[in-house]
Amino acid sequence: MNEPLPEKFGHFRVVSELGRGAMGVVYRAEDAALGRTVAIKTISLTGGSKAERDTHEGRFLQEARAAGGMSHPSIITIYEMGREGDTAFIAMELLDGRELREMILDLSLTPTQAVNIAASVADGLAYAHERGIVHRDVKPGNIMVLHDGRVKIMDFGIARYHEPTVKTQTGVLLGSPQYMSPEQIVGMPFDHRADIFSLGLVLYEMLTGVKPFAGEDIPELTFKVANMAARPPSHVAPGLPAVIDFIVARALKKKPEERYQTAGELARDLRAALPEVAAAEAAGLERAGARTVPSGGPDFAVAPTDANTMPLREEMVELRPSPRFDSKEGMARLAVLTPGLEHSASRAMEAAPIRRKARRVDRTTAMLVAAYGLAMIAAIAIAFA
Repeated sequence: MNEPLPEKFGHFRVVSELGRGAMGVVYRAEDAALGRTVAIKTISLTGGSKAERDTHEGRFLQEARAAGGMSHPSIITIYEMGREGDTAFIAMELLDGRELREMILDLSLTPTQAVNIAASVADGLAYAHERGIVHRDVKPGNIMVLHDGRVKIMDFGIARYHEPTVKTQTGVLLGSPQYMSPEQIVGMPFDHRADIFSLGLVLYEMLTGVKPFAGEDIPELTFKVANMAARPPSHVAPGLPAVIDFIVARALKKKPEERYQTAGELARDLRAALPEVAAAEAAGLERAGARTVPSGGPDFAVAPTDANTMPLREEMVELRPSPRFDSKEGMARLAVLTPGLEHSASRAMEAAPIRRKARRVDRTTAMLVAAYGLAMIAAIAIAFA
């Protein structure tokens, strides 16, 4: 049996239910005073201990404080926050669009759209970072693409100020592990550059349809995020230009100081790369050159094999500067991607000794063959003397 709709929250009159989650419900409501329709996000303050309720309410209201103080085209607008009985609520902009998560799942994004979306998100993050706010949970589920093409960053519920108002319990990770930076996932101090890494992961997934890091459990996933290099996007989605590999590689650097230092920098490089991305998309060419994408099919084919289960190979990855992205200053800021595919640190450490041992074996074998040959010649000479 459906629960009856609440009548109102503050001066907002509830019209219908939009969605329901573990912590609360989202409603469509009307602001009669201003004649606009809004979304009301709620959280129940009943059940659990008082400490738990206070923590949940604190995080919930922090979203309103974080996003409410910002006004940017790429960040959802917060109108009001308050309490109605045992329920805390936030009144916010009602968005008409689709979650980026859904668009990735149905492979409906073109490379040009992916780059444009990432650039818009980077713009919004740059604005937040300049105001001392780190989102900490940048992921496809927290990005909405509106029907008119605009992009909105949502859910600042675990955002962090330079002086956080909600303390994080020691040993507890807030966020989504598959979209966390290495420093977040291992519990090290972090800053706004963690959001840049997370956006790099989202961009990779938009372009290829797969996550750059995956695991059967949290320990495997955290190990990969902290230690392994992501496979170049163009190896997963043939046809992507080399400049995209450079940009993604820099965004996903393990050390924050080697990444883009601001989200604005990332946005500029993405937009500078757009002409080449659009040209490659229009041509429908695959980077490998083995075949052309069939007419009427997707412009860029996603490789059927999971990027995290590809066999280890030792071929070199050559990333050539793009003729449409040839600014010396721009290229100097792009870090060169480490060649090779994603593999475990142990195999990487073992590879060099194995190759050295193989070379020693080869030299020893050659010396034995040579000695054996000389001995045979000597024996023949003695026999016919």
